[in-house]
Amino acid sequence: MCLIVFAWRVIPGLPLVACANRDEFYDRPATPAGPWPDAPHIIAGRDLRGGGSWMGVTKTGPNGPKFAALTNIRAPDERRTDAPTRGALVADFLKGDLDAPAYLDRIAPDAQEYNGFNLILGDAAGIHWFSNRAGADPRNGRALEPGIYGVSNGLLDAPWPKVVRTKATFASLLLQGAPEEAYFEMLADTTRAPDMRLPDTGVPLDLERELSAVCIEIPGYGTRTSTVVKVYADAEPELHERVLKPCDQVAG
Repeated sequence: MCLIVFAWRVIPGLPLVACANRDEFYDRPATPAGPWPDAPHIIAGRDLRGGGSWMGVTKTGPNGPKFAALTNIRAPDERRTDAPTRGALVADFLKGDLDAPAYLDRIAPDAQEYNGFNLILGDAAGIHWFSNRAGADPRNGRALEPGIYGVSNGLLDAPWPKVVRTKATFASLLLQGAPEEAYFEMLADTTRAPDMRLPDTGVPLDLERELSAVCIEIPGYGTRTSTVVKVYADAEPELHERVLKPCDQVAG
């Protein structure tokens, strides 16, 4: 995923609402979200190259349904070609029996072997954020308080224009009790940020401009899927995904 906004314990009876866009190269094969044949309690998309996932939920878990999502940290100068696939961090959590704190304790010692990532994990007991690029930030690995959060390819709530804009729109939609379609419209925003507000992530300025949109479409790369997840207090979670063209031409 390259943009996730989510509300934790903001709406009564609906502990978690998350909206996300997955940005990826169009030629990287993936399956649309759905139950996994080898683990039907998992509902998620699947990366057919690395075998992992970027976002998903489970129908059951030690503390009720589980949720997991991941974004990459954009740091081209630090990228290693021999690093393990980050999508396995999502898949292994969803497949396993550990809750989020125990799982983070397990992966933390080896986290630096991966290229940079943000990981959002949780269940009814709590939502946690972890990044292997947070350094000495005391928030790293913390349980999140009730509120609205956003993360793209920087750290949690880094004030990138698309994070700030989407969090504000998301909060407004939640307060209005907006229909699901409104969240997908939010995720379809192609507005680019002005140069003065762009982050400096180590890519050329023209590419930084294109990547500043919530919904990206550039040659060979762009927003592949938009997803809305709702985890209820007393019902099975819902995951609704839209596969965006030209991405649907290579999914499967």
